[in-house]
Amino acid sequence: MQSRAVRKYIRNAPMKMRAVVNAVRGKGVAEAVSALGFMPQRATDPIERTLRDAVFNMIEQNRDERVDEDDLFVKEIRVDEGPAYKRFRPAARGRAHPYKKRTSHLTVIVATADERDGAELEAA
Repeated sequence: MQSRAVRKYIRNAPMKMRAVVNAVRGKGVAEAVSALGFMPQRATDPIERTLRDAVFNMIEQNRDERVDEDDLFVKEIRVDEGPAYKRFRPAARGRAHPYKKRTSHLTVIVATADERDGAELEAA
């Protein structure tokens, strides 16, 4: 079983978010949430929210089955570039310097531990 959550138009640059995402990729959900709680970056809040949303989506999709949150792991987590807001700053002698305020799209897929075991057996 797997579930996904997507959060779009996050006001963080994709490169800054990828540094945080790489730290939690492939970990268990509980371990990833704990690690995000100790990181100082601003990007940890939307990543943690999206990760929790993916877990809640898994529980919601499988109401008849018991989903243990300790058995879930981050199967895939991806940060894509969103549209950039184009702004200008005043510069000397009446000029203007352009700069971009970048946005990100975050996709998180969580899966049960038996999918991880199955993938390891296929690779062997």
